[in-house]
Amino acid sequence: MMPEHAYPSAGQRVLCAMSGGVDSSVAALVLAEAGLDVQGVTLKLFENEDACLAESKTCCSLKDAEDARQVCLEIGVPHYVFNFTKTFNREVIDRFCTGYLSGDTPNPCIDCNRYVKFAALQQRRRELEFDYVATGHYARRSFNAETGRYELKTGLDGNKDQSYVLFHLSQDTLEHMLFPLGELTKPRVREMAARHSFINANKRESQDICFVPDGDYARFIELRTGSQFEPGEIVDRSGKVLGTHHGLVRYTIGQRKGIGVAAPEPLYVYAKDSERNRLVVDFDRNTLCTRILVRDANFIARDSLNHPVRLNVKAHYRQSARPATVEQTGKSSLVVTFSEPQRACAPGQFAVAYDRDTVVCGGTIERILA
Repeated sequence: MMPEHAYPSAGQRVLCAMSGGVDSSVAALVLAEAGLDVQGVTLKLFENEDACLAESKTCCSLKDAEDARQVCLEIGVPHYVFNFTKTFNREVIDRFCTGYLSGDTPNPCIDCNRYVKFAALQQRRRELEFDYVATGHYARRSFNAETGRYELKTGLDGNKDQSYVLFHLSQDTLEHMLFPLGELTKPRVREMAARHSFINANKRESQDICFVPDGDYARFIELRTGSQFEPGEIVDRSGKVLGTHHGLVRYTIGQRKGIGVAAPEPLYVYAKDSERNRLVVDFDRNTLCTRILVRDANFIARDSLNHPVRLNVKAHYRQSARPATVEQTGKSSLVVTFSEPQRACAPGQFAVAYDRDTVVCGGTIERILA
């Protein structure tokens, strides 16, 4: 039997998260035109003093909230602002700072999706007795009658697919989620926005972390935590000192530019040794990895992996999925063995496994094994 919320029907109530951008605006439009009872909601995530504000670059600003309100007026649906600043500070900004200070390379956008746009917003949905939460992510959600599980699939626009950042979704959350843009392309979305004269039809996308729009992570963390980032040694993997770094927080695994060490061929950041305040570098051919340990794994298409499975795995957002063998080694741990060596498998980032267009599972990269 098909579950009650497998597919939406006219009149059902939907909270549509609206950032003020064109994607979430068209998502609300699609839902309204489908006859759903839509309420647009913009999330207030931080106070001005919590962010390095740059009006020309940031999202989540007062102007963005006003853009969302204007779109809702055009569509004819109500618009509200929910204050999630405490949740965002605790679950996103604090995690971001803690991750960098410990030597990891965190992805705050995934934490924002996980703890704010989904967990907190789903809780608000339940309190207000709505049927669904909707977002403007380019992904698809379906129900597999054979397995009895909801599935998360890639968006049809391969250039915009955002399924990677949604690997954490639970079955309960997927049951009450809608992704109206999953079948659309970005050009089609802009065309629809222009046809309806949306104020943000040509609004450019934010490419930066919303609370650090100037991209200076180190400065933000210094101001936020009061930490001082001491210079230290840049060494190769044998321990030979090659130069001096300007604070480990300023570097990421796989980084090539800006290391500041002369060498016969480009050097890449291989690891960050927080205990000894050392930046470990090596040549490209020596920095690739073949096996990684993944923790806090979430399973979507299956409830577990009973044996090693050949899948395609993305180890960071901008990478295409690569062939690998994925083995479950504990209740929420995985070992991923790539068919070919990969670059920039950074602890703190995420590894997401796909079976063709379907997300099977994903989790946080704990460390490189080989």
